[in-house]
Amino acid sequence: MTEIDFYTGKNGDLLGFHVHGHSGYAEEGEDIVCAAVSSAVYLVINTITDVIHIDAEVEIEDGEAVLRILSKHAAACREILQGLKLHLLSLEEQYSNFIIVKYTEV
Repeated sequence: MTEIDFYTGKNGDLLGFHVHGHSGYAEEGEDIVCAAVSSAVYLVINTITDVIHIDAEVEIEDGEAVLRILSKHAAACREILQGLKLHLLSLEEQYSNFIIVKYTEV
C-alpha cells in the first residue's frame, strides 16, 4: 500500500509530505497507482524547488519521497500542495485498497 502523510502546521497549513510504499495494484513497472502518485509527487517537488525556488528539504529514494518546507513558505506553496492533496484524495477514493492519505501536525 502507498501511504501519503501530509505534514500540517498548527494553523492547518500544508508544510510537506512523506510518500512511501508500493501500492501493489500491479507488478512494478505496470502499476498505474504508483505511476499516478509518483508523477504527481515529482511535479510538486520540481515546481516548489525549481519553478518557485523555495528552499525545501527533499529526500527521494526508491519507493519513498519526502518534502518539507518552512512555515514561512507555506503561503507560496499553498496552492500546489492543496492541488496535490486533492489529487491524492481522489486517487485514494478510487483505489482505497492501494493508497491511504494521512495527516501529521508538525
